[in-house]
Amino acid sequence: MGTAASFLSPIPGKLEGTGPKLTAERLARRAKQRRQIQSMIGSCFVLDAGVLLTYAYAGTTSVLIATTYALCGLSLVALYVLASELGINERFRDHYLVAPQSAANMVNLLAFTYFAPEVGVLFLCNLFVVFGFGALRTSARQTAVIWTVMVAGLAALFLWSDRPIGMPTGNIYERLATMLVFALTIGRCMFLGIFSSSMQQSLYQSGLKLKEAYKRIEELAELDELTGAFNRRSIMRMLDEEIARCARSGTPCSIALIDLDHFKRINDAFGHPTGDEVLRTFSISMFANIRSIDRFGRYGGEEFLLVLPELSQESATRALDRLRAIIADLDWSAFSPGLNATFSAGVATLRANESPDSFLARADSALYAAKARGRNRVAAA
Repeated sequence: MGTAASFLSPIPGKLEGTGPKLTAERLARRAKQRRQIQSMIGSCFVLDAGVLLTYAYAGTTSVLIATTYALCGLSLVALYVLASELGINERFRDHYLVAPQSAANMVNLLAFTYFAPEVGVLFLCNLFVVFGFGALRTSARQTAVIWTVMVAGLAALFLWSDRPIGMPTGNIYERLATMLVFALTIGRCMFLGIFSSSMQQSLYQSGLKLKEAYKRIEELAELDELTGAFNRRSIMRMLDEEIARCARSGTPCSIALIDLDHFKRINDAFGHPTGDEVLRTFSISMFANIRSIDRFGRYGGEEFLLVLPELSQESATRALDRLRAIIADLDWSAFSPGLNATFSAGVATLRANESPDSFLARADSALYAAKARGRNRVAAA
């Protein structure tokens, strides 16, 4: 199989970082992966040497070919392991050195095909397995380089020499060895298919996780960190979208600017952590009692904006008064004895061709009117 196993690694520069910022733990993990890869490569050379010894027993080739092939292959493995342990690999973007390994092993296989053509079937089968793994794990440029090396070697072997490439089947031992060649080749190709499927599944799962992460990032970018309500940027965008929708459809739309009454006193008397809990509980209670089409966001500080699609001013005022009663009836003393929280709200309904600024200004005026009348009440613009 040669260095086929060396492609059982992330695509260079795609899935793993490079450069001096890598942590010692990550460098150690990468070195461990390279050692595992090379142990697999070494095992493949030993297996192939066993097949060559079977050919030697059948009288097809010599024991020297089998031992030399094993020694050459294991020497390449040892050289690569040494480079890895010395950290030389980390100097390159492709720290697995896939293309150099593939090219070196292809040259090794082609050379043995030339010097031992009587068992050339083994080396040629390994040649294509190596290329198959290389094509799977390398970039387009690296694949082109490896393919060029292989084609040049095959051209020299088949066109510029008259060496007869053998597939020995003269006796039972040769047939056994040749059967093993194809069995191992097919097994390695099956492993390639399994690994490819596993890699695709892994990439698919990674893609799903990335999508979930991006979705979560988008959600966090839209939400107020403390309350979980939409942040000001998001709720203002939703207001613009609702105004545009109403202009197209002609349906009513109302908004309410909501302000928690005497919130500074709550912070001063009970502490900011308690104040934060009040804001969170208020938001959760609002979300639990508004419609699915309503939009609720933190406008700033203890002030919130509620967008109420398809509601007239009268209906919106009733809805806000219901919410006001729900909030006022909560057992706020559970946070701290003597604590009580209420809100005031100003409701406005969209006028024809009205701008968002004008719409909000009218709701804000109504809010101030509600506060002037004693708070814990709803006023309409």
